[in-house]
Amino acid sequence: MGKYFGTDGFRGEANVKLTVEHAFKVGLYTGWYFGAHAGKKAKVVIGKDTRRSSYMFEYSLVAGLTAAGADAYLLHVTTTPSVSYLVRSDDFDCGIMISASHNPFYDNGIKLINSAGNKMEASVEDLIENYIDGMGPDIPFATGENIGRTVDYASGRNRYIGHLISLATRSFKDKRVGLDLANGSATTVAKGVFDALGAKTYVISNEPDGTNINTGCGSTHIEGLQKFVVENGLDVGFAYDGDADRCLAVDEKGNVIDGDQIMYICAAYMKERGELNGNTVVTTIMSNIGLYKALDKLGIGYEKTKVGDKYVSECMAANDFSIGGENSGHIIFRKHAVTGDGVLTSLKLMEVMLEKKMKLSDLASPMRIYPQVLKNVRVGDKAATLGDADVKKAISASGERLGDGGRILVRESGTEPVIRVMVEAGTLEECEKEVDSVIEVMKTKGHVIG
Repeated sequence: MGKYFGTDGFRGEANVKLTVEHAFKVGLYTGWYFGAHAGKKAKVVIGKDTRRSSYMFEYSLVAGLTAAGADAYLLHVTTTPSVSYLVRSDDFDCGIMISASHNPFYDNGIKLINSAGNKMEASVEDLIENYIDGMGPDIPFATGENIGRTVDYASGRNRYIGHLISLATRSFKDKRVGLDLANGSATTVAKGVFDALGAKTYVISNEPDGTNINTGCGSTHIEGLQKFVVENGLDVGFAYDGDADRCLAVDEKGNVIDGDQIMYICAAYMKERGELNGNTVVTTIMSNIGLYKALDKLGIGYEKTKVGDKYVSECMAANDFSIGGENSGHIIFRKHAVTGDGVLTSLKLMEVMLEKKMKLSDLASPMRIYPQVLKNVRVGDKAATLGDADVKKAISASGERLGDGGRILVRESGTEPVIRVMVEAGTLEECEKEVDSVIEVMKTKGHVIG
Protein backbone atom coordinates (compact mmCIF):
# COMPACT_ATOMS: atom_id res chain seq x y z
CA MET A 1 0.00 0.00 0.00
CA GLY A 2 1.13 3.52 -0.75
CA LYS A 3 1.25 6.68 1.32
CA TYR A 4 -2.28 7.76 0.39
CA PHE A 5 -3.86 4.89 -1.55
CA GLY A 6 -4.66 1.67 0.27
CA THR A 7 -6.28 -1.50 -1.02
CA ASP A 8 -9.57 0.36 -1.45
CA GLY A 9 -8.55 3.83 -2.62
CA PHE A 10 -7.52 7.07 -0.91
CA ARG A 11 -9.61 7.10 2.27
CA GLY A 12 -9.76 9.18 5.45
CA GLU A 13 -11.63 11.81 7.39
CA ALA A 14 -12.92 14.48 5.01
CA ASN A 15 -10.76 17.64 4.99
CA VAL A 16 -8.46 16.11 7.61
CA LYS A 17 -6.69 13.18 5.98
CA LEU A 18 -8.38 13.54 2.59
CA THR A 19 -8.81 17.20 1.60
CA VAL A 20 -10.24 19.18 -1.30
CA GLU A 21 -6.66 19.97 -2.37
CA HIS A 22 -5.92 16.25 -2.57
CA ALA A 23 -9.05 15.71 -4.66
CA PHE A 24 -8.17 18.55 -7.04
CA LYS A 25 -4.67 17.13 -7.57
CA VAL A 26 -6.02 13.61 -8.11
CA GLY A 27 -8.39 15.01 -10.74
CA LEU A 28 -5.75 17.16 -12.41
CA TYR A 29 -3.19 14.37 -12.65
CA THR A 30 -5.75 11.76 -13.72
CA GLY A 31 -7.15 13.98 -16.47
CA TRP A 32 -3.67 14.84 -17.75
CA TYR A 33 -2.30 11.29 -17.49
CA PHE A 34 -5.10 9.54 -19.37
CA GLY A 35 -5.35 12.31 -21.92
CA ALA A 36 -1.63 12.07 -22.64
CA HIS A 37 -1.81 8.28 -23.02
CA ALA A 38 -4.91 8.38 -25.21
CA GLY A 39 -3.61 11.25 -27.33
CA LYS A 40 -6.99 12.97 -27.00
CA LYS A 41 -9.34 14.33 -24.38
CA ALA A 42 -9.74 11.82 -21.59
CA LYS A 43 -13.27 10.64 -20.69
CA VAL A 44 -13.79 10.00 -16.97
CA VAL A 45 -17.03 8.84 -15.35
CA ILE A 46 -17.69 9.83 -11.72
CA GLY A 47 -20.11 8.50 -9.13
CA LYS A 48 -20.60 9.37 -5.47
CA ASP A 49 -22.38 8.15 -2.37
CA THR A 50 -24.63 10.18 -0.08
CA ARG A 51 -22.07 11.62 2.37
CA ARG A 52 -22.23 15.37 2.83
CA SER A 53 -18.60 15.70 1.73
CA SER A 54 -19.15 13.73 -1.48
CA TYR A 55 -20.46 16.85 -3.26
CA MET A 56 -17.37 18.80 -2.19
CA PHE A 57 -15.03 16.11 -3.49
CA GLU A 58 -17.04 15.71 -6.69
CA TYR A 59 -16.64 19.39 -7.52
CA SER A 60 -12.92 19.35 -6.61
CA LEU A 61 -12.26 16.31 -8.81
CA VAL A 62 -14.24 17.83 -11.67
CA ALA A 63 -12.26 21.08 -11.39
CA GLY A 64 -9.02 19.17 -11.64
CA LEU A 65 -10.17 16.95 -14.49
CA THR A 66 -11.55 19.76 -16.64
CA ALA A 67 -8.57 22.00 -15.90
CA ALA A 68 -6.38 19.23 -17.32
CA GLY A 69 -8.56 19.04 -20.42
CA ALA A 70 -10.59 15.93 -19.56
CA ASP A 71 -14.35 15.53 -19.86
CA ALA A 72 -16.14 14.46 -16.67
CA TYR A 73 -19.37 12.45 -16.90
CA LEU A 74 -21.42 12.72 -13.70
CA LEU A 75 -23.55 9.81 -12.53
CA HIS A 76 -24.43 11.63 -9.29
CA VAL A 77 -25.42 9.31 -6.41
CA THR A 78 -24.80 5.77 -7.54
CA THR A 79 -23.07 2.54 -6.54
CA THR A 80 -19.42 1.61 -6.96
CA PRO A 81 -20.26 -1.41 -9.15
CA SER A 82 -22.28 0.82 -11.48
CA VAL A 83 -19.17 2.91 -12.12
CA SER A 84 -17.18 -0.26 -12.81
CA TYR A 85 -19.88 -1.49 -15.23
CA LEU A 86 -20.11 1.79 -17.14
CA VAL A 87 -16.34 2.23 -17.48
CA ARG A 88 -16.26 -1.10 -19.31
CA SER A 89 -19.48 -0.80 -21.31
CA ASP A 90 -19.14 2.84 -22.39
CA ASP A 91 -15.44 2.99 -23.23
CA PHE A 92 -14.28 5.44 -20.58
CA ASP A 93 -10.58 5.92 -19.90
CA CYS A 94 -11.18 5.48 -16.20
CA GLY A 95 -13.77 5.89 -13.48
CA ILE A 96 -13.82 7.54 -10.07
CA MET A 97 -16.08 6.62 -7.15
CA ILE A 98 -16.34 9.00 -4.20
CA SER A 99 -17.10 6.86 -1.17
CA ALA A 100 -15.70 5.49 2.06
CA SER A 101 -17.85 2.37 1.74
CA HIS A 102 -18.95 1.12 5.18
CA ASN A 103 -17.09 3.85 7.13
CA PRO A 104 -18.97 6.56 9.10
CA PHE A 105 -20.23 9.66 7.29
CA TYR A 106 -17.33 11.94 8.27
CA ASP A 107 -14.89 9.74 6.34
CA ASN A 108 -14.74 9.71 2.58
CA GLY A 109 -12.63 8.18 -0.15
CA ILE A 110 -11.57 8.34 -3.78
CA LYS A 111 -11.60 5.00 -5.59
CA LEU A 112 -9.96 4.95 -9.01
CA ILE A 113 -11.20 2.36 -11.51
CA ASN A 114 -9.30 1.42 -14.66
CA SER A 115 -10.73 0.96 -18.14
CA ALA A 116 -11.35 -2.74 -17.48
CA GLY A 117 -13.55 -1.90 -14.48
CA ASN A 118 -11.01 -3.08 -11.93
CA LYS A 119 -9.32 -1.10 -9.18
CA MET A 120 -6.58 1.10 -10.60
CA GLU A 121 -3.09 -0.33 -10.96
CA ALA A 122 -0.74 0.49 -8.08
CA SER A 123 1.77 1.91 -10.57
CA VAL A 124 -0.68 4.66 -11.58
CA GLU A 125 -1.62 5.36 -7.96
CA ASP A 126 2.10 5.72 -7.17
CA LEU A 127 2.43 8.38 -9.87
CA ILE A 128 -0.53 10.27 -8.42
CA GLU A 129 0.98 10.09 -4.93
CA ASN A 130 4.24 11.50 -6.21
CA TYR A 131 2.36 14.36 -7.86
CA ILE A 132 0.46 15.12 -4.65
CA ASP A 133 3.80 15.33 -2.83
CA GLY A 134 5.27 17.72 -5.42
CA MET A 135 7.49 15.17 -7.17
CA GLY A 136 5.56 14.84 -10.42
CA PRO A 137 5.54 16.76 -13.70
CA ASP A 138 4.47 20.37 -14.04
CA ILE A 139 0.98 19.93 -15.48
CA PRO A 140 -0.23 22.93 -17.52
CA PHE A 141 -3.83 24.08 -17.28
CA ALA A 142 -5.85 23.61 -20.44
CA THR A 143 -6.97 26.77 -22.23
CA GLY A 144 -9.56 27.75 -24.83
CA GLU A 145 -11.40 24.89 -26.46
CA ASN A 146 -9.07 22.40 -24.76
CA ILE A 147 -10.67 22.97 -21.36
CA GLY A 148 -12.77 19.96 -20.39
CA ARG A 149 -16.50 19.91 -19.85
CA THR A 150 -18.98 18.17 -17.55
CA VAL A 151 -21.79 15.96 -18.80
CA ASP A 152 -24.88 14.97 -16.80
CA TYR A 153 -24.77 11.20 -17.14
CA ALA A 154 -27.64 10.03 -14.94
CA SER A 155 -28.79 8.04 -17.97
CA GLY A 156 -25.76 5.80 -17.47
CA ARG A 157 -26.99 4.84 -14.01
CA ASN A 158 -30.39 4.04 -15.47
CA ARG A 159 -28.81 1.75 -18.05
CA TYR A 160 -26.96 -0.05 -15.26
CA ILE A 161 -30.28 -0.58 -13.48
CA GLY A 162 -31.68 -2.00 -16.72
CA HIS A 163 -28.67 -4.31 -16.96
CA LEU A 164 -29.34 -5.69 -13.48
CA ILE A 165 -33.01 -6.26 -14.26
CA SER A 166 -32.04 -8.17 -17.41
CA LEU A 167 -30.00 -10.66 -15.37
CA ALA A 168 -32.97 -12.06 -13.44
CA THR A 169 -34.06 -15.52 -14.57
CA ARG A 170 -37.56 -15.39 -13.06
CA SER A 171 -40.14 -12.90 -11.88
CA PHE A 172 -40.07 -12.05 -8.17
CA LYS A 173 -43.88 -11.86 -8.14
CA ASP A 174 -45.40 -12.43 -4.68
CA LYS A 175 -41.98 -12.58 -2.98
CA ARG A 176 -41.84 -10.35 0.08
CA VAL A 177 -38.37 -8.79 0.14
CA GLY A 178 -36.85 -6.43 2.71
CA LEU A 179 -34.07 -4.04 1.71
CA ASP A 180 -31.80 -2.10 4.08
CA LEU A 181 -30.26 0.58 1.87
CA ALA A 182 -27.89 1.95 4.55
CA ASN A 183 -28.98 5.51 3.63
CA GLY A 184 -26.33 5.21 0.94
CA SER A 185 -25.77 4.57 -2.74
CA ALA A 186 -28.28 1.73 -2.97
CA THR A 187 -31.09 4.25 -2.46
CA THR A 188 -30.91 5.16 -6.17
CA VAL A 189 -30.75 1.59 -7.46
CA ALA A 190 -31.98 -1.36 -5.38
CA LYS A 191 -35.69 -0.70 -4.84
CA GLY A 192 -36.23 0.13 -8.49
CA VAL A 193 -34.68 -3.18 -9.53
CA PHE A 194 -36.79 -5.28 -7.14
CA ASP A 195 -39.97 -3.37 -7.95
CA ALA A 196 -39.40 -3.87 -11.67
CA LEU A 197 -39.00 -7.61 -11.13
CA GLY A 198 -42.35 -7.82 -9.36
CA ALA A 199 -41.31 -8.20 -5.73
CA LYS A 200 -43.33 -6.81 -2.85
CA THR A 201 -40.51 -4.58 -1.66
CA TYR A 202 -40.24 -3.29 1.90
CA VAL A 203 -37.50 -0.73 2.47
CA ILE A 204 -35.69 0.69 5.49
CA SER A 205 -32.80 3.20 5.76
CA ASN A 206 -33.90 4.91 2.58
CA GLU A 207 -33.74 8.58 3.67
CA PRO A 208 -30.14 9.81 3.31
CA ASP A 209 -29.40 13.23 4.80
CA GLY A 210 -25.63 13.36 4.30
CA THR A 211 -24.80 12.28 7.84
CA ASN A 212 -26.76 9.05 8.40
CA ILE A 213 -25.05 6.75 5.90
CA ASN A 214 -24.22 3.43 7.65
CA THR A 215 -25.47 4.85 10.97
CA GLY A 216 -27.09 1.95 12.79
CA CYS A 217 -28.08 0.38 9.50
CA GLY A 218 -26.83 -1.50 6.47
CA SER A 219 -24.60 -4.55 6.30
CA THR A 220 -22.47 -3.43 9.27
CA HIS A 221 -25.53 -3.04 11.53
CA ILE A 222 -27.82 -5.75 10.25
CA GLU A 223 -29.80 -6.27 13.46
CA GLY A 224 -32.39 -3.73 12.29
CA LEU A 225 -33.08 -5.73 9.13
CA GLN A 226 -33.27 -8.98 11.13
CA LYS A 227 -36.05 -7.53 13.27
CA PHE A 228 -37.77 -5.98 10.24
CA VAL A 229 -37.88 -9.28 8.31
CA VAL A 230 -39.39 -11.22 11.21
CA GLU A 231 -41.91 -8.56 12.23
CA ASN A 232 -43.21 -8.19 8.68
CA GLY A 233 -43.17 -11.89 7.77
CA LEU A 234 -40.83 -11.36 4.82
CA ASP A 235 -39.33 -14.13 2.70
CA VAL A 236 -35.84 -12.63 2.72
CA GLY A 237 -33.93 -9.44 3.46
CA PHE A 238 -30.83 -7.87 1.93
CA ALA A 239 -28.54 -5.29 3.52
CA TYR A 240 -26.00 -3.22 1.60
CA ASP A 241 -23.14 -1.00 2.70
CA GLY A 242 -22.61 2.69 1.88
CA ASP A 243 -21.54 2.23 -1.74
CA ALA A 244 -23.47 -1.03 -2.27
CA ASP A 245 -20.56 -3.25 -3.26
CA ARG A 246 -21.37 -5.51 -0.29
CA CYS A 247 -24.46 -7.53 0.49
CA LEU A 248 -25.45 -9.62 3.49
CA ALA A 249 -28.77 -11.44 3.68
CA VAL A 250 -31.32 -12.32 6.34
CA ASP A 251 -33.40 -15.48 6.01
CA GLU A 252 -37.11 -15.74 6.78
CA LYS A 253 -36.33 -16.67 10.40
CA GLY A 254 -34.20 -13.57 10.96
CA ASN A 255 -30.82 -15.32 10.77
CA VAL A 256 -27.90 -13.51 9.13
CA ILE A 257 -26.52 -15.14 5.99
CA ASP A 258 -22.97 -13.81 5.60
CA GLY A 259 -20.65 -13.70 2.62
CA ASP A 260 -19.25 -17.18 3.23
CA GLN A 261 -22.74 -18.68 3.30
CA ILE A 262 -23.71 -16.74 0.17
CA MET A 263 -20.68 -18.14 -1.64
CA TYR A 264 -21.56 -21.66 -0.47
CA ILE A 265 -25.17 -21.41 -1.63
CA CYS A 266 -24.30 -19.91 -5.01
CA ALA A 267 -21.29 -22.18 -5.68
CA ALA A 268 -23.36 -25.29 -4.93
CA TYR A 269 -26.04 -24.08 -7.34
CA MET A 270 -23.48 -23.17 -10.02
CA LYS A 271 -21.84 -26.59 -9.74
CA GLU A 272 -25.21 -28.29 -10.27
CA ARG A 273 -25.68 -26.26 -13.44
CA GLY A 274 -22.16 -26.78 -14.76
CA GLU A 275 -21.33 -23.08 -14.35
CA LEU A 276 -18.58 -23.29 -11.71
CA ASN A 277 -15.41 -22.73 -13.71
CA GLY A 278 -12.48 -24.75 -12.41
CA ASN A 279 -14.80 -26.23 -9.78
CA THR A 280 -13.31 -23.60 -7.47
CA VAL A 281 -14.39 -20.80 -5.14
CA VAL A 282 -11.95 -17.95 -4.36
CA THR A 283 -11.93 -16.79 -0.74
CA THR A 284 -9.66 -14.76 1.49
CA ILE A 285 -7.78 -16.21 4.45
CA MET A 286 -10.51 -14.79 6.71
CA SER A 287 -13.29 -17.05 5.43
CA ASN A 288 -14.76 -19.34 8.06
CA ILE A 289 -13.47 -22.91 8.33
CA GLY A 290 -17.11 -23.98 8.06
CA LEU A 291 -17.15 -22.84 4.43
CA TYR A 292 -14.17 -25.03 3.55
CA LYS A 293 -15.64 -28.07 5.28
CA ALA A 294 -18.97 -27.56 3.48
CA LEU A 295 -17.23 -27.15 0.11
CA ASP A 296 -15.17 -30.30 0.77
CA LYS A 297 -18.40 -32.27 1.18
CA LEU A 298 -19.57 -31.04 -2.22
CA GLY A 299 -16.23 -31.81 -3.86
CA ILE A 300 -15.63 -28.12 -4.62
CA GLY A 301 -12.10 -26.71 -4.44
CA TYR A 302 -11.05 -23.33 -3.13
CA GLU A 303 -8.28 -20.76 -3.30
CA LYS A 304 -7.31 -18.47 -0.40
CA THR A 305 -5.98 -14.97 -1.05
CA LYS A 306 -4.85 -12.10 1.15
CA VAL A 307 -7.60 -10.00 2.73
CA GLY A 308 -9.15 -7.62 0.19
CA ASP A 309 -11.55 -8.13 -2.71
CA LYS A 310 -8.81 -6.75 -4.95
CA TYR A 311 -6.81 -9.94 -4.42
CA VAL A 312 -9.88 -12.11 -4.90
CA SER A 313 -10.58 -10.40 -8.23
CA GLU A 314 -6.97 -10.83 -9.38
CA CYS A 315 -7.03 -14.55 -8.59
CA MET A 316 -10.34 -15.02 -10.37
CA ALA A 317 -9.14 -13.19 -13.47
CA ALA A 318 -5.87 -15.12 -13.63
CA ASN A 319 -7.64 -18.49 -13.45
CA ASP A 320 -11.04 -17.74 -15.04
CA PHE A 321 -12.89 -18.72 -11.86
CA SER A 322 -16.59 -17.92 -11.63
CA ILE A 323 -17.22 -16.85 -8.04
CA GLY A 324 -15.24 -15.47 -5.14
CA GLY A 325 -15.47 -13.03 -2.29
CA GLU A 326 -15.18 -12.17 1.36
CA ASN A 327 -17.26 -13.07 4.39
CA SER A 328 -18.06 -9.33 4.72
CA GLY A 329 -20.29 -9.64 1.65
CA HIS A 330 -18.03 -8.55 -1.21
CA ILE A 331 -19.04 -11.23 -3.71
CA ILE A 332 -17.84 -11.28 -7.33
CA PHE A 333 -19.80 -13.09 -10.04
CA ARG A 334 -17.26 -12.83 -12.81
CA LYS A 335 -19.67 -13.66 -15.64
CA HIS A 336 -21.46 -10.40 -14.90
CA ALA A 337 -19.01 -8.14 -13.03
CA VAL A 338 -15.35 -7.74 -12.16
CA THR A 339 -15.97 -6.26 -8.73
CA GLY A 340 -18.23 -6.89 -5.76
CA ASP A 341 -21.82 -5.83 -6.47
CA GLY A 342 -24.30 -5.94 -3.59
CA VAL A 343 -27.48 -5.66 -5.66
CA LEU A 344 -26.24 -8.27 -8.14
CA THR A 345 -25.45 -10.58 -5.22
CA SER A 346 -29.01 -10.26 -3.91
CA LEU A 347 -30.36 -11.06 -7.39
CA LYS A 348 -28.21 -14.18 -7.60
CA LEU A 349 -29.46 -15.38 -4.21
CA MET A 350 -33.04 -14.77 -5.35
CA GLU A 351 -32.29 -16.85 -8.46
CA VAL A 352 -31.20 -19.83 -6.36
CA MET A 353 -34.23 -19.53 -4.07
CA LEU A 354 -36.65 -19.33 -7.00
CA GLU A 355 -35.06 -21.97 -9.25
CA LYS A 356 -34.72 -24.51 -6.42
CA LYS A 357 -38.01 -23.50 -4.78
CA MET A 358 -36.33 -23.42 -1.37
CA LYS A 359 -36.26 -21.05 1.57
CA LEU A 360 -32.98 -19.28 2.25
CA SER A 361 -32.67 -20.94 5.67
CA ASP A 362 -32.82 -24.39 4.04
CA LEU A 363 -30.25 -23.46 1.40
CA ALA A 364 -27.83 -22.31 4.11
CA SER A 365 -28.45 -25.14 6.58
CA PRO A 366 -25.82 -27.63 5.33
CA MET A 367 -23.04 -25.17 6.20
CA ARG A 368 -22.04 -24.73 9.83
CA ILE A 369 -20.42 -21.44 10.86
CA TYR A 370 -17.69 -22.14 13.40
CA PRO A 371 -17.37 -19.77 16.39
CA GLN A 372 -14.58 -17.24 15.91
CA VAL A 373 -12.60 -14.98 18.21
CA LEU A 374 -10.34 -12.23 16.84
CA LYS A 375 -8.19 -10.05 19.07
CA ASN A 376 -5.94 -7.18 17.99
CA VAL A 377 -2.68 -6.81 19.89
CA ARG A 378 -0.68 -3.58 19.74
CA VAL A 379 3.03 -4.39 19.53
CA GLY A 380 6.30 -2.48 19.35
CA ASP A 381 7.61 -4.27 16.26
CA LYS A 382 5.38 -6.46 14.09
CA ALA A 383 8.21 -8.24 12.31
CA ALA A 384 10.08 -8.98 15.54
CA THR A 385 6.90 -10.31 17.15
CA LEU A 386 6.05 -12.68 14.32
CA GLY A 387 9.70 -13.70 13.99
CA ASP A 388 10.09 -14.58 17.68
CA ALA A 389 10.78 -18.32 18.05
CA ASP A 390 8.63 -18.65 21.17
CA VAL A 391 5.69 -16.89 19.51
CA LYS A 392 6.03 -19.19 16.51
CA LYS A 393 6.11 -22.18 18.85
CA ALA A 394 2.94 -21.01 20.63
CA ILE A 395 1.12 -20.58 17.31
CA SER A 396 2.21 -24.01 16.14
CA ALA A 397 1.17 -25.64 19.43
CA SER A 398 -2.25 -24.02 19.22
CA GLY A 399 -2.69 -25.30 15.66
CA GLU A 400 -1.82 -28.82 16.79
CA ARG A 401 -4.33 -28.69 19.63
CA LEU A 402 -7.06 -27.47 17.30
CA GLY A 403 -6.34 -30.12 14.69
CA ASP A 404 -9.02 -30.60 12.03
CA GLY A 405 -11.65 -29.13 14.33
CA GLY A 406 -10.42 -25.55 14.07
CA ARG A 407 -7.67 -23.23 12.93
CA ILE A 408 -5.51 -20.34 14.09
CA LEU A 409 -4.51 -17.38 11.94
CA VAL A 410 -2.00 -14.78 13.08
CA ARG A 411 -1.27 -11.85 10.77
CA GLU A 412 -0.10 -8.27 10.94
CA SER A 413 -2.20 -5.22 10.17
CA GLY A 414 -1.23 -3.43 6.99
CA THR A 415 -1.80 0.03 8.47
CA GLU A 416 -1.33 -0.17 12.26
CA PRO A 417 1.29 -1.53 14.70
CA VAL A 418 -1.08 -4.40 15.41
CA ILE A 419 -0.98 -8.19 15.26
CA ARG A 420 -4.31 -9.89 14.70
CA VAL A 421 -4.82 -13.27 16.40
CA MET A 422 -7.85 -15.20 15.17
CA VAL A 423 -9.05 -18.67 16.17
CA GLU A 424 -11.99 -20.71 14.93
CA ALA A 425 -13.02 -23.80 16.90
CA GLY A 426 -15.98 -25.84 18.09
CA THR A 427 -16.83 -23.47 20.96
CA LEU A 428 -16.24 -19.84 21.87
CA GLU A 429 -14.50 -20.98 25.06
CA GLU A 430 -11.97 -22.95 23.06
CA CYS A 431 -11.42 -19.98 20.72
CA GLU A 432 -10.79 -17.63 23.67
CA LYS A 433 -8.40 -20.07 25.31
CA GLU A 434 -6.26 -20.53 22.19
CA VAL A 435 -6.17 -16.82 21.29
CA ASP A 436 -5.12 -15.90 24.84
CA SER A 437 -2.44 -18.60 24.91
CA VAL A 438 -0.63 -16.94 21.99
CA ILE A 439 -1.14 -13.38 23.24
CA GLU A 440 0.24 -14.35 26.64
CA VAL A 441 3.52 -15.45 25.05
CA MET A 442 3.70 -12.14 23.17
CA LYS A 443 3.25 -10.33 26.49
CA THR A 444 5.81 -12.48 28.29
CA LYS A 445 8.41 -11.76 25.59
CA GLY A 446 7.80 -7.99 25.90
CA HIS A 447 6.29 -7.40 22.47
CA VAL A 448 2.93 -6.03 23.61
CA ILE A 449 2.64 -2.30 24.29
CA GLY A 450 -0.15 -0.15 25.67
